[in-house]
Amino acid sequence: MEIKRSGMITLCGRPNVGKSTLTNALVGEKIAIVSNKPQTTRNRILAVLNRGDCQYVFMDTPGLHKPRSRLGDYMVDVVRKSVADVDAVLLLVEPIANIGAPEQELIDRIRDLNLPAILVINKIDTVPKEELLAVIQVYSQAHEFQAILPMSAKRGEGVEELLGLLSHFLPEGPQLFPDDMVTDQPERQVCAEIVREKLLLFLDKEIPHGTAVEVTKFSERENGIIDLHVTIFCERDTHKGIIIGKQGAMLKKISTRAREDVERFMGTKVYLETWVKVKENWRDNVNLIRNFGYRDE
Repeated sequence: MEIKRSGMITLCGRPNVGKSTLTNALVGEKIAIVSNKPQTTRNRILAVLNRGDCQYVFMDTPGLHKPRSRLGDYMVDVVRKSVADVDAVLLLVEPIANIGAPEQELIDRIRDLNLPAILVINKIDTVPKEELLAVIQVYSQAHEFQAILPMSAKRGEGVEELLGLLSHFLPEGPQLFPDDMVTDQPERQVCAEIVREKLLLFLDKEIPHGTAVEVTKFSERENGIIDLHVTIFCERDTHKGIIIGKQGAMLKKISTRAREDVERFMGTKVYLETWVKVKENWRDNVNLIRNFGYRDE
C-alpha cells in the first residue's frame, strides 16, 4: 500500500521506564537493547514501522536523569534535542501517583514547544488496577494530554491501541524512509549494542555502566558468514578481571549470548571474537565518548 502519511514520534521518560521495550513492541522487532538496569540506552535510536498507509518513525531516547559524567551530559542533551521538531511525543511514566523532577521537566518542555503528547502509563501489570485512577488524575491535572493510555509494553498490551491513537498525529506526505528500513543504526552499531546488552545482563552494579563496545572488524565472507571482532572497554583493571572471569568463563558467556542474538539479527552465521581493554575514566573524556559512537547530532 502507498504511504500517504508519515511522522516523527519521540519516546521520552526517566531511565528504566520501558522506552526501549515499547520501541521494540511497536515495530515488532528488536531494535533497541533492553535490560533491567537504568540508563541502558545512550544514543537516540530511530525505529521505522510501515502500517497500512502510515509510516511511523519512533525515536527512542536515553532516560532523563541527573548526569554524573560527560557521557551523562551527552545523554541528557540527546533527550532535550529529541523533544523538538517532532509530530508527537510519548511521555512514558511508571504507575506512581506522583510527578517526579524528570517527568515535570519533560512536561514543561512539551508545553513550551506546544507539542501534541500522549501519556503512556507503562508497567500496569505491576500494580492493582484501582491504583491507576490516582495516577491518571495526577497527570491529568499537570497537563492536557491528547490521550492517557495505561499499558504493558513488556506484554504487548495496548500496542495496537497506541498505534491507532498515533496515526491521527501523522501529517499527510510521502514516506520518510525506504520500505525495508527498520532502524537508522548501522549493522555494526547494532552488533556493538547487543554485546553491551549482555554486559548489562550478566554484570553487577556499576561495572556495565563503565563499559563501551567498539566493533573493530565487520566483514562478510563469500559464503555469507560474518567475521565480527569486538573490543570491550572498561574503566579499571579490576573490572577487566571481572568481565573476563575465572579462566575466561564470564567473557565466554557474554560472547556466546551476544553471538546468538547477532546471528538472529543478521540472519546468518557469525564468528565473534572479543577482547577487553582498560580506558580509565573514558566517560569523562569527550574524544573517547565520540570515538565510541556517542556523537552530537
